[in-house]
Amino acid sequence: MSQYTQQFLNSVLSQGGPAALPYAEGMKWHIRQHLLHLIEAYASLQPKTAVFTHNDGRTVNLLQADGTVPMSYQGVTYNIPVIIWLMESYPQHAPLVFVNPTRDMIIKRPHPFVSPNGIVSIPYIHSWVFPSSNLVELARNLSHFFARDPPLYSQRKPSNPNPNPNPSPSPNSGYGSMNSAVGSNAARPAIPPRVYSPTPTPPPPYGSGRIMEDPAEVFKKNAIDKLVGSLNGDIREMRKGREGEVEGLFNAQAVLRKRDEELRKGLKEMQDEKEALEQQLQMVLTNSDVLEVWLRENEGKLGTADVTAVDVDQAFEPCDALSKQMLDCTASDLAVEDTIYALDKAAQEGAVPFDQYLRNVRLLAREQFFHRATASKVRAVQMQAQVANMASRAPPQYAFS
Repeated sequence: MSQYTQQFLNSVLSQGGPAALPYAEGMKWHIRQHLLHLIEAYASLQPKTAVFTHNDGRTVNLLQADGTVPMSYQGVTYNIPVIIWLMESYPQHAPLVFVNPTRDMIIKRPHPFVSPNGIVSIPYIHSWVFPSSNLVELARNLSHFFARDPPLYSQRKPSNPNPNPNPSPSPNSGYGSMNSAVGSNAARPAIPPRVYSPTPTPPPPYGSGRIMEDPAEVFKKNAIDKLVGSLNGDIREMRKGREGEVEGLFNAQAVLRKRDEELRKGLKEMQDEKEALEQQLQMVLTNSDVLEVWLRENEGKLGTADVTAVDVDQAFEPCDALSKQMLDCTASDLAVEDTIYALDKAAQEGAVPFDQYLRNVRLLAREQFFHRATASKVRAVQMQAQVANMASRAPPQYAFS
């Protein structure tokens, strides 16, 4: 199997856009395999692309297998030129097969399997079922049915002035000859027009079925094939190496991109932390200024009066009644907490009986609960007052209705 054939099929079946072949995407792999198996079994058939003209005038670019199918007739092998068209619905439906006679051949009339315009109709085509049917079996059936009744006859000029007007089998060619006398010239029946290929490629020579090639041309072709194969191998190796290098560069680029993102993220976090620390520093400086001002104002008072005469409860004055109530509840809560801690320590040391300890703790806990509940209610009222104050100071467009 030629490497060029595989490359050709891979290229034409992978094309997209307007140049794409009109086959279903899910069937292109089956089409490729069918053609490769056909060429492997029948090297005389080669895949091509050509324009097919439908009966309604539509033209479409399709794949075809063009070449010859061998057949055995009277002990001699002959090659029948055929064209196997893979229609748009292939391989769901059977291909369209034409006999492609050369200029010195005519189609036998009538023929049970070949119409006058060259269309082949054999039982295998009519019973085509995908995926069991394939091109290799089709070619075998063509060879079998052609051997039973050859579809082509060769035309020859008469060797005497009175040719026989009736066709008869020719023992030399295996197909017979058809001649008619019109003066001294032999008439050549016109080959029916073929609409399936606008530029048909001349098939190989027809006769004994053997194709003789010039040894020099064969050597030249083999040398070119070897050179091209070597170049293709080198190109594949180079491409493989370059793809590995590109893949490595892509991986390095991905690592660098990830590190760049991590650095950017870390830098942003450090900037945010710096801003937060600056805000905290500003707040500490502000509080320090407030404390310094308070100390300066009260240092003179401490210098003239007795320190013990200072009333701690009067050192701080709440700004309103709610704040005073919150201060009282918090102080009472902390005082009860300290008392319970002292009782607990006394109970552990045995200074207080256990039953008395439980009774006092229960009473203190009840009192502490009421202080905390009162503080919670005061805090809620303060929050509502703060919200109302903020709403009253908001601009008109943000004021609540």
